[in-house]
Amino acid sequence: MNKRIRSWTSIVVMSACYAASSFAAEDVSLLKDLTSVIALLGLPCGQVVSATEPKSNEHIATCTDGSRYRVFVNDQGRVVAQKQ
Repeated sequence: MNKRIRSWTSIVVMSACYAASSFAAEDVSLLKDLTSVIALLGLPCGQVVSATEPKSNEHIATCTDGSRYRVFVNDQGRVVAQKQ
């Protein structure tokens, strides 16, 4: 019985570790993507350091210089960044 408990415990712990690392990887990827979008639109930012998603397909990006942008897809299907 002890072996079963230990094996299940290790499975649960390892699953939690893998899940946490995948969320962190997605977050870093999102920050890089938002940095690229803002730079391609010619807006001053530097690098995006944090982002929140208040709605589906909409992000609020905070840059290293303190500026914040609302990044979303408009009705014509174009990505837009509006200074907040």
